[in-house]
Amino acid sequence: MLWIKALHIIFIVCWFAGLFYLPRLFVYHAMATDPVGIERFKIMERKLYYGIMTPGAVLTLLSGFWLLVYKGESHLYLGWFQAKIALVLLLVVFHLYCGKLYRAFKHNQNKYSHVFYRWLNEVPTILLIAIVVLTVVKPF
Repeated sequence: MLWIKALHIIFIVCWFAGLFYLPRLFVYHAMATDPVGIERFKIMERKLYYGIMTPGAVLTLLSGFWLLVYKGESHLYLGWFQAKIALVLLLVVFHLYCGKLYRAFKHNQNKYSHVFYRWLNEVPTILLIAIVVLTVVKPF
């Protein structure tokens, strides 16, 4: 089971790499004015979202579910674990929201400034900190 746990951590790192970088790409994309640069950002965002983030998310969730099944359902009743699952669900929502934003950029329909994306870029950091603390410290 240690192999599954190791893979789970690797998949988390891959997913978060994308979650950290895609909003940063949105910052630069929102500031871009030249057509060549705009098209380059569209390619980078597509490859990041579909090539790294989404596979990382799916594999993270599958390996996490596998670990949960292996450890038994007793985790489901622990407060820290319930809070962690709630935050992971928020992370999935954030991931899907990034996909919506990506599609808006893809169709030249972005509504937000680079400042919005700079703030958005902080969301995965906050969620990561909370998830790691819950998982390691198990405060309740």
